Amino acid sequence: MTLRWVAQRLIQLGFVVLLAAAWHATTSRGTVSPLLLPPLGAVYHEFLGLVAAGKFWPDLAVSLYELLTAFFIAAGAGTIIGYLVSRSVYAIKVFDPLLAGVYAIPAILLFPLYVLYLGIGPASKIAMGATIAFFPIVLNTIAGLHYVDRVYVKAARSMGASPRQMYWSVMFPAAFPVMLTGLRIGLILAFLSILGTETIASFSGLGHRIVELGENMDTATMFAYIIFVVLISILLNLAVSLANRLGRRGLA
Repeated sequence: MTLRWVAQRLIQLGFVVLLAAAWHATTSRGTVSPLLLPPLGAVYHEFLGLVAAGKFWPDLAVSLYELLTAFFIAAGAGTIIGYLVSRSVYAIKVFDPLLAGVYAIPAILLFPLYVLYLGIGPASKIAMGATIAFFPIVLNTIAGLHYVDRVYVKAARSMGASPRQMYWSVMFPAAFPVMLTGLRIGLILAFLSILGTETIASFSGLGHRIVELGENMDTATMFAYIIFVVLISILLNLAVSLANRLGRRGLA
């Protein structure tokens, strides 16, 4: 634990404290209607009740199921297709700009089609999350494997390495940091897209619950759920960062 690390955490904590103080000052003076921004104390009370009663578990279970299923589909398809494309320079020149161009199209436009074909249950959310997470994973896999130092590849071939040994002993370790970046981005985008689509058309999930509370004008509980989702996002990011460090350390 270095002084720089402590300074970074203090700045982050200071930002949270400043935000909470501004929230409290705004609501205590009556500047904003409680229907639009409830008092911080009321939100805190609802959050504690939410956690103590475990009311979030059913919706959290649905959202995490959709997230993990979508992520594993995107990770499997993205790494396999990225590997196959990266094996040929011609394929890279053809498919890399094609995939990047498709990635630039707002994928949310496909959601009405997914709802039409798959319904408003978890299947359409999984399809949306997998679609959005697929592109950063496949593009980073292609980039990571394509830009492996050719010296390592030639040295491995000169020693008679098989294609499997070439991938697992040379290509994968060298490309791993870039591939892991794609997986990290894909996971976060999948979570955001699933929450977003749950607010549009869904029977359950955290996004659906937040919209339902807003429609019922229960803003204190709604903000408690929003804070809960923010904490889940932070935990997911920390988990991916930890996996990143452990992976780099294991390949070092």
